[in-house]
Amino acid sequence: MTNEEMLSHVDHTLLKPFAKWEDIIKLCNEAVEFKCASVCIPPCYIARVHKKYPSLNICTVVGFPLGYSVTESKIAETKKAITDGASEIDMVVNISDVKNGDYDKVEEEIKALKAACGGKILKVIIETCYLTDDEKIAICKAVTNAGADFIKTSTGFGTDGATFEDIELFKKHIGPNVRMKAAGGVSTLEDLEKFIGLGCDRVGTSRAVGLISK
Repeated sequence: MTNEEMLSHVDHTLLKPFAKWEDIIKLCNEAVEFKCASVCIPPCYIARVHKKYPSLNICTVVGFPLGYSVTESKIAETKKAITDGASEIDMVVNISDVKNGDYDKVEEEIKALKAACGGKILKVIIETCYLTDDEKIAICKAVTNAGADFIKTSTGFGTDGATFEDIELFKKHIGPNVRMKAAGGVSTLEDLEKFIGLGCDRVGTSRAVGLISK
């Protein structure tokens, strides 16, 4: 796989709480130069980035990184992000609902956010590091039933990130219309290539451009 092919799957990411405007500009310039799939940025920067880079595909996060904000807040975040210029929304599920086994509630929240997205892409972050395999399988079904576009492993703020084993598990239990995104701890080109080879349509990382441009 060529470097260009790998980067076309990368959501070039900067979600640090202390990210400055010049950091965001650098990220966007790199994404344009290397033809990344998107930039994944904090919601507060969407409008400024969209104005400066009107053709750049902007991804952002909702209910991030803990997931336990109420559904109404996540819907409001989603609508505002899309109004400001985002084309892709990465939402965090309510992990407490998952741990309580309330999968119907999880599914209904995902469905509500997909409706708020309209025709935009919705990726569902399930934060695999906190979940058992049975819980992951149950959420694969909820994500599929709710009509989300992607299931995503991690926020990058939890106790662990993406693993090859979780992607293999997803593949067995998601529906045919759900794609996969690995994120969190993807730090080598070998890992990036392997995640894509396992079927990840997207990989969220802040490191890929730096590794390739060395």
